[in-house]
Amino acid sequence: MATCGLSNFTSTMLARVNQWRASGATCGSTAYGPAPALAWNDLLTQAAAVHSQDMVSHNFFDHAGSNGSSPGDRITAAGYVWSSYGENIAAGQSSINNVVDGWIASPGHCANIMNPAFVHLGVACINGTASDTYSTYWTMDLGKPF
Repeated sequence: MATCGLSNFTSTMLARVNQWRASGATCGSTAYGPAPALAWNDLLTQAAAVHSQDMVSHNFFDHAGSNGSSPGDRITAAGYVWSSYGENIAAGQSSINNVVDGWIASPGHCANIMNPAFVHLGVACINGTASDTYSTYWTMDLGKPF
């Protein structure tokens, strides 16, 4: 499982993200009111894990996969039928709180988390190796199904 060895990964991540959504947030200069809670989705988690593993295996940090895939390509390949999606990536953070706080501090990543259109969430963290630039590689995929 792609949890970087962190205990209670799914429940802790979901609670932390939904805590932000429940309270609202200011993302850059845009204020977002409270948004409905997200539900965990295993297909989005699978897509996130594929991308985090790709970043570890090829030592890169980007939304485009090593094969040129987009987040939408990976989400579709995992079997999630989406009408909209968003992706957040991060690297080097050692805890769920650190990674979520970093995403909230970034206007674009924060806007993905606070987007009330999204209903599903999947997150993966893969530990880097000694030859990787970062110690951890995180991918969060958010989606709204058709």
